[in-house]
Amino acid sequence: MYGRSGCHLCEEMAQQLRSLGIEFDEIDVDSDAHLRLRYGRDVPVLLFKDLVFKHRLTPEAISKLR
Repeated sequence: MYGRSGCHLCEEMAQQLRSLGIEFDEIDVDSDAHLRLRYGRDVPVLLFKDLVFKHRLTPEAISKLR
């Protein structure tokens, strides 16, 4: 999951993933200029297989993670 420190949406998505028992890595987009340019305004971004989820996990998105 791409996110940044202090991002309430990032914290929310991370908590949802943990509560679902889904393992993930957290990557700070501010740690790399390329990531900041690519994802900076769209965080959080979750990449899962060939799917991309931005901002919030909807019930439909959660069903695709299982």
